[in-house]
Amino acid sequence: MKHIEVVAAIIRKDDKIFATQRGYGDFKDWWEFPGGKLEVGETPEEALKREIQEELSTEISVDKFLCTVDYDYPQFHLTMHCYFCSLLTEALHLNEHEAAKWLSKDELKSVKWLPADLEVVNQILYLRTK
Repeated sequence: MKHIEVVAAIIRKDDKIFATQRGYGDFKDWWEFPGGKLEVGETPEEALKREIQEELSTEISVDKFLCTVDYDYPQFHLTMHCYFCSLLTEALHLNEHEAAKWLSKDELKSVKWLPADLEVVNQILYLRTK
């Protein structure tokens, strides 16, 4: 089975988390955390900064590692490294996604998350109950 390794940014601001809606592919209209594939020689932190610049035309700080999720999709195995991040600039532009939302903890389950991203949502909610 094909293996894909990606990074995801859990961008936090004012007790809300940024979610993006896919505009393409098998999971069009599903929600995910922004990010993407690691390139050869990149650290996860470098990949996150590059991907967020490409996808959202903004800069982030990578604040803290949250978790790594391994998930078997029908066509590939995904390994996703997830980090809490903060915006360094306020402007966000959707270059690849069709929509975005800032979600409070109570709203996190109000959108249809990609399966691997839902595992991250559950981790975030677990941490917030501790």
